[in-house]
Amino acid sequence: MTDEELAEIEEVADAATPGPWHVRQLDDDFAMGLVAISTIPDTGLAERWPDFDYHEMVAATLVQHPRYVDIADERWDENAQFIASARRNVPRLIAEIRRLRHLLAANGQKTTGD
Repeated sequence: MTDEELAEIEEVADAATPGPWHVRQLDDDFAMGLVAISTIPDTGLAERWPDFDYHEMVAATLVQHPRYVDIADERWDENAQFIASARRNVPRLIAEIRRLRHLLAANGQKTTGD
């Protein structure tokens, strides 16, 4: 990965809604399922729309009514966890790559980012 590619990934991460992000288990207007990524933690109450603030939602991995976010492999929770953790982990990975490149450069070794 080049330094430019790493910078592009960082730019995308920096432009996203600030974290942390959390998985929320909610209900839609027909008390079906709604799995969302939110800027606030899940309350454990499975709030039903409109009893939650949609302005806190970053993404959804399951919306059953109307049924328009519903992946065939039914990995709604796993996908939500991946998305929420990416907000924290992508910047950490970028920092670790830069740290390791700096160490290699300090030891006179060429990095793939050069």
